[in-house]
Amino acid sequence: MKSKGILLLIITTIMLVMLSIMAALNFQYAWIFSLTTLGQILLVFAVYHVLKDNYKTEKEFKDWYEDHPIDRS
Repeated sequence: MKSKGILLLIITTIMLVMLSIMAALNFQYAWIFSLTTLGQILLVFAVYHVLKDNYKTEKEFKDWYEDHPIDRS
């Protein structure tokens, strides 16, 4: 997940931010519609990929935040 899943989400985010900027700048409707459709498909694909990724971890809920250890006493 760390490489491809995050990369897909970054690409999707950049594309949808560009879409918002293009809509604010009154680009042609055909461009806005096609990028909206493509962005939605890409978002669904990215979420599906992240959820189905074969990611294993040894961490448990009791580990909580690594940068702020919790006293277990």
